Formats: sequence, structure tokens, C-alpha cells
Amino acid sequence: MVAPTPYALIATDLDGTLLRADDTLSERSLAALARAGRAGARHLVVTGRPAPRVRPLLDDLGCTGLAVCGQGAQVYDAGAERLLWSVTLDRELAETALGKIEAEVGQVYAAVDQDGVDGLTLIEPGYLMPHPTLPALRVDRRDDLWCAPISKVLLRHHTLSDDELAATARAVVGSLATVTMSGPGTVELQPCGVTKATGLALAAGHLGLGPEQAVAFGDMPNDIPMFDWASYGVAMANAHPELKAVADEITLSNEDDGLAVVLERLFG
Repeated sequence: MVAPTPYALIATDLDGTLLRADDTLSERSLAALARAGRAGARHLVVTGRPAPRVRPLLDDLGCTGLAVCGQGAQVYDAGAERLLWSVTLDRELAETALGKIEAEVGQVYAAVDQDGVDGLTLIEPGYLMPHPTLPALRVDRRDDLWCAPISKVLLRHHTLSDDELAATARAVVGSLATVTMSGPGTVELQPCGVTKATGLALAAGHLGLGPEQAVAFGDMPNDIPMFDWASYGVAMANAHPELKAVADEITLSNEDDGLAVVLERLFG
């Protein structure tokens, strides 16, 4: 199937999609986004990373507009350096959800992303950051994770795969939180009902754009709601099988400029 062209809105995940493995942006991808921008398309970053961890990348992109961060829990205005919208995960519910998960699988290791444009990422003893380049502050005990409002909880298990941990978490957490899997070693709990699609819909509405005008790019199951919302979904060659199964198109990998290949076709 060939996507119609052009689109007025380009929604892109970061890790495994727009970014290469070393957290850099290729010149080809930057050029393709610039070409789409000259054609009138708006680019929205839609990422699981919280706003403080996205700001340097937005600078690299020359983005002064909106970005959807924290799995949809934050809509960030890069130009004004403020959150237009954010929702937090109740910390008591988060603790309860963790307890239910550990009752099923034994000990998990947790981290949290604090709310706000200057929020910290806190990690408890035993938790290993899946992206070692991202800054995090290690705390002495789990109770220290709850010292300030949070946007989400990140989970890891010493033996279970991400798919296994996510499946168990969904089975026991229920309405306490939304469970997502956003990358290798990244299973997350976020506010119930919040997904990339909810944040994307808010940001797009602010721009006067709708799903019928949107093409979305991603690589992990947390991008499925975004694909469901957008008119056309493009999965990377390195994408998780669950996302490939619902994609309208599969492009090359993030290392091979798969996003640029599609944008060049749509806007070239």
C-alpha cells in the first residue's frame, strides 16, 4: 500500500525511530524533516522521554514548537520552555501497582520520572538505565522515589523479558495505571488512560490539525495508540512485531534512515 501525500502532520517517536543507537540525528533525516517543513508539514516529536530529557534533542532539531513527552503525559512548548499540559501518576496508586506486580513475579527494580520541565529521573538500587547517556539520580531506597509528583514509573526484572513483564503487569494492575513497553529494558506505568495518542491528539488540536492529516513513525508497542490515531502508521524495520502487525508500512531501520526514506517519497 502506498501512502497518499502530502501530510500536514508528521509524528515521530525518538528512540529506535528518529534517533540512531548513539542518540544522534542523521543529516539525511534532518534534511528530510526540513523538506517536509518547507512543504508546510508540522513535525511533532512524540516520545516516552520526559520533557527535561527531550529539550537538548529539540534544540538539535531546531524545534521551537510543541512536543509530546512522557508517553503522552506532557505536552511541552519548546519555544516558551514550559508545559502546556501535564498529568501525574498518583504515587499511592503507583506503590500499590508495584506491590501487585511483585506479588506475581518477585522483586522488580524501579525508577521514576518526576513531573515538570526540570523534573529528575530517580532510580532505586539495582535499577539499570536502559539509556546510559540519559542522566539519572540514584536514591538510597524505594520510598525516596515518591518525594515529588511523578509522570511515570519505569520497571525492570532480572530474569523476565520485557514482553513477559509487561503482560504480567497488565494482568494485575488493572485500572491503577496504563502499562506500556517503550524499548529494550523499558516497561512503564503511567496514568490510567494516558497514551501517546492522548498527548498527540491534544498537541495536534492545539495546531488545528486532526488524525486524517497525520503520518506517524514508531518502533515499539507504546506507539500502537499513536498508529491507531493517525491516518497512516510507518513502523521501522527494527520495530517490535506487535507494532509491525498494525502498521500500514514497514520502512528501513532507524540506522538506515528509514524515516527519511518515507519522507523523501512523500515530500520529494
